Amino acid sequence: MTARLDAQSLLLLIVFGLFSLANALSGAFVNVFLWKAASDYSLIGWFAFSQQISSGLVFYFAGKWVKEGNKMNCLRLGIGLAGAFYAAVLWLGKGAVDYIWLLGFLLGAAFGAFWLAYNVVYFEVTDPDNRDLYNGWAGLIGSCCGMAAPWASGYLISKLGDGTGYRIIFTVSFGVFIGAIIFSFWLRKRPPEGHYNWTLPFTEWKSTDSPWRLALPALAAQGVRDGVFAFLIGLVVYIATTNEMKLGNYTLITSAVALGSFYVIGKIMRPAFRAPGLFLGTIAMALAVIPLFFHVGYGSLLLFGVITSLFSPLFVIPMTSVTFDIMGVNEQSASQRVELTVLREFGLLIGRMMGVAAYLVVVQWKTTDAVVVAFLTIIGAFPIISAICARTLVKNHPTGK
Repeated sequence: MTARLDAQSLLLLIVFGLFSLANALSGAFVNVFLWKAASDYSLIGWFAFSQQISSGLVFYFAGKWVKEGNKMNCLRLGIGLAGAFYAAVLWLGKGAVDYIWLLGFLLGAAFGAFWLAYNVVYFEVTDPDNRDLYNGWAGLIGSCCGMAAPWASGYLISKLGDGTGYRIIFTVSFGVFIGAIIFSFWLRKRPPEGHYNWTLPFTEWKSTDSPWRLALPALAAQGVRDGVFAFLIGLVVYIATTNEMKLGNYTLITSAVALGSFYVIGKIMRPAFRAPGLFLGTIAMALAVIPLFFHVGYGSLLLFGVITSLFSPLFVIPMTSVTFDIMGVNEQSASQRVELTVLREFGLLIGRMMGVAAYLVVVQWKTTDAVVVAFLTIIGAFPIISAICARTLVKNHPTGK
């Protein structure tokens, strides 16, 4: 049977796309904006670390709201807080570096509220048969946004200068967030799902036969890489080139490769292909850093980005699908999807915080090219642990045909 997406799934993809577009317009350039104001590796790390703390707290405490109240309002709050973050940066200007923790908490709260509600709704509007298809389209949309938006932002900044260029892209991001809120009102309001179990995210994994005993380390290993690469790669590209336009070109090219890869892999990925895909993807992602050992320049960084973009969908699509599939292995787990979504995020969060903490230790010691490349090599290999753990999950929880 051919997998299909219904109207609610497509509408959720639109909201996801607008949220991704707004973040793609300004996300990479926020770190560049802060770097140009302070030129401090540690400051960028603390900005990321504060986001992780805030995101985790919001995920946990907003879980009660999402399960017992209106999860769509939580989704809208996350979008609104993201818009408020860019409004605050616009207002503070270069002074934003003096409020790095507050801004990090604000952006982290935005991501926490949005992704908690989004992941729960995503679980409800998809099923094991069409989840890979949805994830393929989500990756395709994310790649399209990541391809066009940063390039346009880099072009505007290079043509209009720091002041006007940054003000325009932050303002446009704010407007796109408003558009995402408007579209979210067409998503159906979903009824409350019972009482929120505050302790389940801390106890579910303790049972010896719980799939979360493998899922949590898999997610944490993924988070170690994602937490660092999310901000460091774009920053390294800018530091190597000192040119926002080249950073925009970098994201254009790498996202174009990811777009094609997500499209093809999303079309062909089936549950039976998940295990080999995970291993091939993670090994290729780990080896992608090799060109940087010879020279950290625009060309080697671009080669690294292209290889990563080409193979990462082999990891991202099945990893996302399998962790959501174990939320619905039976009626009881499906009824606890909010708590299990929080548990899933905690796994990623622990990994992200570990990765960023390691980054902060390293940059306090040295920031030479050799040290940064060695650090990227170690961090970039962590998803191999995810593949090892997820392989057993795939075998124990097969779905689809």
